Amino acid sequence: MSDEKPNQTGDIAGLLEIMRRLRDPETGCPWDVEQNFTSIAPYTIEEAYEVAGAIEDQDWPALKSELGDLLLQVVFHARMAEEKNLFDFGDVVAAITDKMIRRHPHVFGDRRGIGSADAQTLAWEDHKRRERAEKAAAGNASLLDDVPHALPALLRALKLQKRAASVGFDWDNAAKVIEKIAEEAQEIADAQAEGASRDKLEDEVGDLLFAAANLARHLKVDPEAAVRRANRKFTRRFSAIEAELGKRGKSLEDASLDEMEAIWQAAKAGET
Repeated sequence: MSDEKPNQTGDIAGLLEIMRRLRDPETGCPWDVEQNFTSIAPYTIEEAYEVAGAIEDQDWPALKSELGDLLLQVVFHARMAEEKNLFDFGDVVAAITDKMIRRHPHVFGDRRGIGSADAQTLAWEDHKRRERAEKAAAGNASLLDDVPHALPALLRALKLQKRAASVGFDWDNAAKVIEKIAEEAQEIADAQAEGASRDKLEDEVGDLLFAAANLARHLKVDPEAAVRRANRKFTRRFSAIEAELGKRGKSLEDASLDEMEAIWQAAKAGET
């Protein structure tokens, strides 16, 4: 085996060669060699979130790095598939190339007249519906069968709801979803008052979160992005509590809830 370093230009072939050598059973990296699809999948999900985080922070150097990490995950999975004679990286590229051309007939075919992003979204969904119908005809009967189970819970809820809405199973407007949220919140209160089991409470809280995701969909808000934004807001305001208490020579443990709440409200007011 040559010790020569792989091509370090922007050519994808260099990265493919690096992964081939890392996975070599005799001369590769022991950690990389022992990995499989299941063990690598969590890293793939984590890298996708880190891409989203870099975008939210508008950290473009970090985005370049995180996109590289995500690309490595694709190369890693493709290499493992090639070793099992399932497919290779070229097949992955060919599959997405075919899909993009197939779903954009207004660009690559003879269909014209799609003049806006909204119209393209409708056309894209129409293509996906037809593809799902073809899968159903081949034996994949349920409309929901191909919504991945491994998606983050809120994102999967959103996709399930969109899929059901595509055949008319949906609320007429957001106001009705808000009523449903109030109903689900009351059911939680009732279950708690009745001394319900943890499983029952988890079930009711799940219904509430599912309804909240549905409301986000009706309002055209990404629920995952909304929760991430709420997390950042909470972190920012809680940090303000810590900073203010530090100025007063106090710790979090020394402060009362009323004192912390007052600082929280001041931090909130300062953001508006």
